[in-house]
Amino acid sequence: MAQHKIVQTAGRQQLGEFAPEFARLNDDVLFGEVWSRNDLLSLRDRSLVTITSLIAQGIIDNSLVFHLESAKKNGITRTEISEIITHIAFYAGWPKAWAAFNLAKTVWADDIKGDDAKTEFARSMIFPIGEPNTVYEQYFTGKSYLARISDRQIPFANVTFEPGRRNHWHVHKARSGGGQMLVGVAGRGWYQEEGKPAVEILPGTVVHIPANVKHWHGAAKDSWFAHLAFSVPGEDEANEWLEPVDDAAYNAVH
Repeated sequence: MAQHKIVQTAGRQQLGEFAPEFARLNDDVLFGEVWSRNDLLSLRDRSLVTITSLIAQGIIDNSLVFHLESAKKNGITRTEISEIITHIAFYAGWPKAWAAFNLAKTVWADDIKGDDAKTEFARSMIFPIGEPNTVYEQYFTGKSYLARISDRQIPFANVTFEPGRRNHWHVHKARSGGGQMLVGVAGRGWYQEEGKPAVEILPGTVVHIPANVKHWHGAAKDSWFAHLAFSVPGEDEANEWLEPVDDAAYNAVH
């Protein structure tokens, strides 16, 4: 791999008069030497390490923005940064990840083109909308989209609903363990267990769905909605799809 020397002047521009030696170390050593050793680690790998270190320390300021922008220039995609920050969340803390996502979705916002409602909603979240949910469309009322985020460790996906759309009543069956967890990502939606009042889901809302409980979830009538859906490991798992949520029952939750 050809070595590419990084030229950095931010230290001297911002601290050259106040702390000239610190500025020199920042520009000439940190970037001019360490970051330039891309024959040992690629710029993309160094961006990944740096982002992880900053988020783990709770440094969610302009320095993280700079390194997120650098990561994008160094080839880290919108989908990849979503997976990276999600992974960091389990080790460094969920609130730190939320703060990092708020910065990252701005840095990668230009990756989404267009002016329609779907595109505007996509800009509001870091996770991709994905493709039309054709595999499960028979179990949904209206159109939804599915983006598989991870199939390793704890599999999960981002599910996006157009306004007024929802899945059918269903049950996550398991002999032990099992069930599902939802985390609101963007927009506004609803979750309801049979015989219980509906629960509103907003960004950051966490819903724990026990195994063998009949329920449904989907968007509010007037809002696009997206949630992460985590599959909870269990024994003898199986999903049972049931009847649609009729309009009268759905309208009653609003």
